Amino acid sequence: MRLAHLVFRSGRWSLYVVQHGRSTWPTHTFTGAAVPTLTERSQALEALGFACRTGEEWSWVEDSEEFANPDSPIVLIAVTGVTPAAGGAA
Repeated sequence: MRLAHLVFRSGRWSLYVVQHGRSTWPTHTFTGAAVPTLTERSQALEALGFACRTGEEWSWVEDSEEFANPDSPIVLIAVTGVTPAAGGAA
């Protein structure tokens, strides 16, 4: 199953689709620090040639930039399953 990751790091949001066996992955960087809406995420995925899998939701976790450092900035990560969009170059 292909997964899309939405990551907040260093003050910006990036969305990428994991492509095992490839050295580069389709990526979209959002402007601004606000969490991208579901519509914005869907549009970004569509521009990358993907769509959210039917019935899939975004799962959220948080991590720290520096392992075992309680003062480290937080990294927010969301993940959802995706499929190639009709006519997509995925």
